[in-house]
Amino acid sequence: MSSSAQGGATAPGEQDLRPHFHQELAQLERQALGAIDIVTEQLDRTLDALARQDVELARMVIADDDRLDGRYLEVHQGILSLLARQTPVAGDLRLVAALLHMIMHVERMGDQCVNIAKLIPLSGHEPPVQDDVLALLGRMGALARAAVAQCKTAFAERNLPAAIDLIRQDGEINKLNREIFNAALAAGDDPEAREWGTYMVLAARAIERIADNAVDIGEQVAFVVTGLFQEFSDTYRPAIRTGMQA
Repeated sequence: MSSSAQGGATAPGEQDLRPHFHQELAQLERQALGAIDIVTEQLDRTLDALARQDVELARMVIADDDRLDGRYLEVHQGILSLLARQTPVAGDLRLVAALLHMIMHVERMGDQCVNIAKLIPLSGHEPPVQDDVLALLGRMGALARAAVAQCKTAFAERNLPAAIDLIRQDGEINKLNREIFNAALAAGDDPEAREWGTYMVLAARAIERIADNAVDIGEQVAFVVTGLFQEFSDTYRPAIRTGMQA
């Protein structure tokens, strides 16, 4: 009987592969976290285009979406390739699964930026703007951007309290979303104003979805740290047990 069969010892050459595996996994995590930086740039330009109702800038956001899509494919294929060549277990397997989910949510954030950008040209170069609606959208966008930045920090640092705090931020964003809906309804009977208000309600919904995806990434942080997957809620309390981070 071989030593491997007797005591579960590492097969010849297998131990040498583990440092390389962890280096490759760490690189994939850096690439995935870098995708959040890309989507943050996209969100900044999207919010700027929304605030100024800038049609040309909105078109730039749409054209630049390929960059984020390329990063998504790069990380996704890299993870699948790693799984095909290695057999991660315990904490490594949790991280691999979390990265797959994380990069998917980042790609969805980019799609929401594009959705917002596509709304801006629909109302023309000189739309009947409601300043109060734009102000609410600006506040909502700033909170969503902060949530995106925080989910990156939480994942990079395995910071569970920061991940859980995303629930609070999401609640504030949801309140602003409702305020924007009510403000748009108060636009009056002017057809063009009501049409523009409808587009802004859709933009607010897209911003809300960006924040929702940040919360989803926060859930992946909790999964990596605790070994349990639970959807966040206002009453979420993580169950952290000794040895769970093995």
